[in-house]
Amino acid sequence: MADNANSFVGSEKFEKGLKTRREVLGDEYVNRSLSSVDALGWPMQKLVTEYCWDEIWNRPGLDRRSRSLLNLGMIAALNRPHELRAHIRGGINNGLQPEEIQEVFLQVAVYCGFPAALDGWRIAREVLKEMGCDQ
Repeated sequence: MADNANSFVGSEKFEKGLKTRREVLGDEYVNRSLSSVDALGWPMQKLVTEYCWDEIWNRPGLDRRSRSLLNLGMIAALNRPHELRAHIRGGINNGLQPEEIQEVFLQVAVYCGFPAALDGWRIAREVLKEMGCDQ
């Protein structure tokens, strides 16, 4: 992590969020994200790690699998391919099967449009192949 991280490391919320973030997205992805952050980027990393990854992902109301399903649909609808790639990987890490990810994009097609679903499925196929989960 960049030197600027020292002001955030040690915060209980940051550490709990970072642990969850690593478990879902993987150490390689998180290390790459954090290693390139400059002083202007650290407030965003703090916000994402403490509120998204601790406050939301660690809530008891939904399990991680369910949160992954929701994220795939929402991120596909928002057309955010970088985040979609990360969360497809996270979905597999959280126990989703390729067929379930396929179902997400079929539903995205009906509710958000075929372009969003087709782009999402293309990205999913790439990630699944990278992870050795393709059929």
